[in-house]
Amino acid sequence: MARIELTHVTKRWNGFYAVEDLSMVIEDNAFVTLLGPSGCGKTTTLRMIAGLETPTTGKITIDDMVVFDSDNGINIPANKRRVGFLFQNYALWPNMTVFQNIAFGLGNIKESGAHVNDKDEVEIDPTGKSPVRKLTKNEIKRVVDRVSAIVKIKPFMDRYPSELSGGQQQRVAIARTLAPGPRVLFMDEPLSNLDAKLRLEMRSELQRLHLSTGSTFVYVTHDQMEAMTLATRICLIDNGLLQQYEEPLTVYNRPNNLFVADFVGNPAINFIEASGTQNGDKLNLEFLNGTKGTFSTQGGLDIDAWYAEDDKKEAARKAKAEEAARKPGYVEKTNKDHPFPYHIAKIDEITAEAAHTVTRNDYIIGVRPEFIHISENGPIEGEVFSAMPTGMETTLKISIGNFLLTAVVFGGMTYKIGEKVRLGIGGDNIMLFSRENGRRIANGSVTI
Repeated sequence: MARIELTHVTKRWNGFYAVEDLSMVIEDNAFVTLLGPSGCGKTTTLRMIAGLETPTTGKITIDDMVVFDSDNGINIPANKRRVGFLFQNYALWPNMTVFQNIAFGLGNIKESGAHVNDKDEVEIDPTGKSPVRKLTKNEIKRVVDRVSAIVKIKPFMDRYPSELSGGQQQRVAIARTLAPGPRVLFMDEPLSNLDAKLRLEMRSELQRLHLSTGSTFVYVTHDQMEAMTLATRICLIDNGLLQQYEEPLTVYNRPNNLFVADFVGNPAINFIEASGTQNGDKLNLEFLNGTKGTFSTQGGLDIDAWYAEDDKKEAARKAKAEEAARKPGYVEKTNKDHPFPYHIAKIDEITAEAAHTVTRNDYIIGVRPEFIHISENGPIEGEVFSAMPTGMETTLKISIGNFLLTAVVFGGMTYKIGEKVRLGIGGDNIMLFSRENGRRIANGSVTI
C-alpha cells in the first residue's frame, strides 16, 4: 500500500527538541511500532507523518509522494495524504448508529474519479484528471458491509455506541478508519482503554487485520509487550532520539545500549556491575561480591579493537553535531541527553556506596531472567527473596548478599521465601555493555 521515508526530520518548540534528526524507512505492508517512555516523541513522530503536526525541518515521503519538505516549502494537508488515524478514545459519534459512524467519512469523499471497485474498495484517480464525484448510497453500503465483515461487527449495525462494549466500539472505530481505503493506518495507543483480557484479544485481531488488508500500520505505544507481539519492526525512541530500529527479537536479544535493554523485556533484564581484564580472546570478570567468571564469544573478543571503533563513531557524531551547530538558525537543545541511569537491584538501596571512578575496565553484564538457571549444581548460592507463580512459570527474586537477581522458572515449580537455592548464568545471549558509555560490546556466554 505505501512506503514511508523520513529524512532528517526534526520537531522542536524553541529549544525543546521533541524529535531530533530522525531518519527511517517504513517499508510497504510493514507493521511498525513507535515505542518509548512518555514524552519521548513517538506520538509527535506519528502526527508529523499523518500531517497533524508540522515538522521544523526535514522531509517526509509517502509512497513516492513528498508530503513535507522544509527546503522546498511542501506541506500537503492531512486530508490529502490518504491516511487513516485510530485514536485512543475511539471518537465515535454517540448520536449515530454503527452503520452511520462507519459511513460518515465515506459520505465526505469528493475526489477525482472516486468510485467503488469490484472488491468493494474505494478508489481515486491518482492523476486527478477524472471528474470529481461523490460516492453513491449503494457504493457506501457496499464498503460498509465489507469493512464491518472484516472486523466482525455486522450484527450490530443498528446499535448506538452506548449499546456496545469497549471492544466492539474499538472495532467500529477500526472499520470507520479502514472504510475510505487509507494507504497507511496510524494508531495512537488504541488498546490502552481496554481491560487486560480484551487487550490480548485485540492484539490478535490487529495482527489478522494487518494481514487481510495489506496496509502499512504505524502503531504508537509505551507498552513493550504490545510492541514485541504486534510489530514487524520496533522503532524505539528516547528524548527525541532514535535508539534502535530493528525486528522485535533483534531489539530484545541485541539491544544497542543499556536503555534499550532495560526498556524491552518483562520481567526486566538483570544488570550486574563487573570489572574485567582481557585474557587472550576472552574477558576475565569479577562481579557479585567477588564471584569470578569468564566472558567469551563465538568469534573471540577484542576489547581494545571495539573501543577503537567506538571512538571513531563517537568522533563522527561529535563532528556532525558541531557542523549542525554552525548552520544558520541552529537552536541549542535544552532537553539535554544524559547517560542512562541503569538500576542495580539491591535489598538495601538507601545506603550510599563509595564513589567509583569508571574506567574502560568496568562493564555491565546484562542477563535476561530466563538465563538465570536454578540447579542443584549451580556455582552461586542465593536465597529466595520473593516467589510469584503464575501457572506456567514462576518469577523469582533471588538475593545474593545485598544484590537481587530476577529469574523465570518454567513449569509448575514452587519455592518458599527464604529457601536456599543454587544458580548459574546460562545461554550464549548474555550481554556485555561498556559502563563508560552504556553501549553493547558483544553477546556471549559467562562461565563461572
